[in-house]
Amino acid sequence: MGTPEFAAVILERLLQWDGGQVLAAYTQPDRPCGRGLACKPSPVKELAQSRGIEVRQPLNFKDPAEVEALQALAPDVLAVAAYGLILPQAVLDIPRLMPVNVHASLLPKYRGAAPIQRCLLDGEGVTGISIMRMEAGLDSGPVLLQRALRLNEDEHAGEVHDQLAALGADLLVEAFTRLGQGRLTAIPQDESLATYAPKLSKDEGRIDWNRPAREVHNRIRAMHPWPGAFFSWSVEGKKPLRLTVSPGKIGPEPESRAAPGAIVGEQDGFLAIQTADRLYLTPGVRPEGKKLLSAQAFACGYLKPVC
Repeated sequence: MGTPEFAAVILERLLQWDGGQVLAAYTQPDRPCGRGLACKPSPVKELAQSRGIEVRQPLNFKDPAEVEALQALAPDVLAVAAYGLILPQAVLDIPRLMPVNVHASLLPKYRGAAPIQRCLLDGEGVTGISIMRMEAGLDSGPVLLQRALRLNEDEHAGEVHDQLAALGADLLVEAFTRLGQGRLTAIPQDESLATYAPKLSKDEGRIDWNRPAREVHNRIRAMHPWPGAFFSWSVEGKKPLRLTVSPGKIGPEPESRAAPGAIVGEQDGFLAIQTADRLYLTPGVRPEGKKLLSAQAFACGYLKPVC
């Protein structure tokens, strides 16, 4: 049971595993997307169909017929990863052994929909994967296995996502292998340590250049590739331009400080933007409605009359 690319990586690993059989893939209904609003299948659906796996896409499990259809499969386990639906107790009670969830944090920290982005926003140095026995609460079930991942201070959410998806796939297979051998222990979560990672909104990508460079950097890398970190860049006599900023690095303290948010020029292939304390160096920006521009291309087109 899963929907986005994170879940597809895990499904791929389960299909390679010779210790069990995937009976069906549950995923969210196709959603309209793009300018033409054509319905696009999820990565899990595309992968399952390519491998001849039955795909089911209930809107929810409020219909008793959907619960009965799942019961008819008689699964030993439910493997859930970024499904996007709340599973009622009637569904959690179906598998013979247990329902298992792959969560991209070291529970009980960062329960919820956006654990990767929230931990980067907070400047965490370590995250990881938790394999959890599911219960009715939000990511509150007992932990079966955990593995940590050390974070580089310049890694963005897309890079961390890919590492955690691969780690989660391997750890889930290890959990199922141990389950079959009777070597899996469920450890209750410490509720006093629980924190939450609510779903991102697009407006959270807005950059406040009045903040220190470290906070700015954490926001930019947390919001990449979605929803993107942006700000409104104003030049006297011209209409403000919305710029989406690519993840870069923290630069030096400037010799002379400009106003926060001012683009002070190009430095060694990076655009230098003033924060509250230091320069922020980005390799490129994307003006609204246009393609991504390198630092040099933006400087030539927007900062200099002639390049």
